[in-house]
Amino acid sequence: MTLSTTEIFNKICELTEPFNHKSVTINTETTFASDLELDSLAVMDMLASIEDHYDVTVPLNILPDLETVGQVAIAIKSILDE
Repeated sequence: MTLSTTEIFNKICELTEPFNHKSVTINTETTFASDLELDSLAVMDMLASIEDHYDVTVPLNILPDLETVGQVAIAIKSILDE
């Protein structure tokens, strides 16, 4: 089954909830550092839960480019489509 970017985004929102201590409304432009105020360790923990859910590994070289929830959804979609 092929997942859409929207389906992936919605699941990432669910997986992000335990890290959303400020109860920010998450959209595709929500940033991890500014909006959610996550430090690098929390981002890595969150990313690990996303990777575990989808059984994928996000390449380390693209991590610096993933600043928003939407960018992560697009990256996961791309990895799943490979």
